[in-house]
Amino acid sequence: MRDVYVIGCGMTKFGEIWESSFRDLFVEAGLKAIKDAGVDHLDSMYVGTMTSGLFIGQEHVGALMADYLGMAPIPAVRVESACCSSGMALRMGFLDIASGNSDVVLAGGVEKMNDGADVTYALSTAADQEYEVYQGITFPGLYALIARAHMNKYGTTRKQLAQVAVKNHHNGSMNPNAQFPREVTLEQVMNATLVADPLTILDSSPVSDGGACVILASEEIAKKLQKPMIKIIGSGAATDFLALHQREDITALKAVKVSAERAYKMAGVKPSDIDIAEVHDCFTIAEICILEELGFCEKGQGGKFTEQGHTSLEGKIPVNTSGGLKSKGHPVGATGVAQVIEVVEQLSGKAGQRQVKNVKIGLAQNMGGSGASSVTHIFSLM
Repeated sequence: MRDVYVIGCGMTKFGEIWESSFRDLFVEAGLKAIKDAGVDHLDSMYVGTMTSGLFIGQEHVGALMADYLGMAPIPAVRVESACCSSGMALRMGFLDIASGNSDVVLAGGVEKMNDGADVTYALSTAADQEYEVYQGITFPGLYALIARAHMNKYGTTRKQLAQVAVKNHHNGSMNPNAQFPREVTLEQVMNATLVADPLTILDSSPVSDGGACVILASEEIAKKLQKPMIKIIGSGAATDFLALHQREDITALKAVKVSAERAYKMAGVKPSDIDIAEVHDCFTIAEICILEELGFCEKGQGGKFTEQGHTSLEGKIPVNTSGGLKSKGHPVGATGVAQVIEVVEQLSGKAGQRQVKNVKIGLAQNMGGSGASSVTHIFSLM
């Protein structure tokens, strides 16, 4: 396999973006990434989007975006894996270049969630329709079940859940692309409107619009650009049961654990080697469980690990320096690549007030639904 590098990044601001269409958001992010990379062509393109057919009635997304980006007739494919659609798109681009098939690839994602669709229904299509959705449960309910189980089994506290939101909003307050760039207090999170006990609206990621793209290239192309060399040193993906009730332990996110193990093995690193991580905090309990599955702390200790400050900007392993899905926003099809952009900016020393010192290796973990799919990538400053 050939080495693969990230040579350009571009994203829109995340939020309720009424003035831009679905295609506009992707094109804005794509053109920014192409300009940042300084390339004059693309060999192929992978576009992550979860459910544009339900959100805005648009399918056949690959061809649409190649056309409006001015890149037709290159091959362009839409990739779907619920909320980790663009993370999987990045993996497809990585494999395309690693195989020798392409030299320059755009991998990106986009979602337009605020244009009148039934968002709850559209998102619920990532859950088990017959055994979960038919019974009336939604994703806040599913993650509330995970949270309650984790609290009962390991003693995780309501305060520890809220601390995830406080930390991520602090980071997001310094991110100009964040949907909610403002700080929140423990009291605000814990006393906010209850969505599904014990989760409040401030434990939950928002409904968002946005696009994010990166340009990937072979080593030969990357070396010519005389820019920081950010190499993808590990990539791993995995799946699990779609429905919670089929899992042996609903506090365990097996797909996250396996995807990370595969990425660590490819990269030749261990959890303690990671300097910063962007993880899929769709709900505060998700970040706590993911910390455990990535090996940053022992099983059941994610809440305590967070409360002790280990995941803060000054901590042992800064997590979600971008603000995460919680503060930055969660346009589901774009989230995975937006995570990668934050890791690349940290490795390049371009994260501004959020910059962590001496970042050499970063990790991005993106998952779909209640953890039925996950993809993990590891990046290194060469």
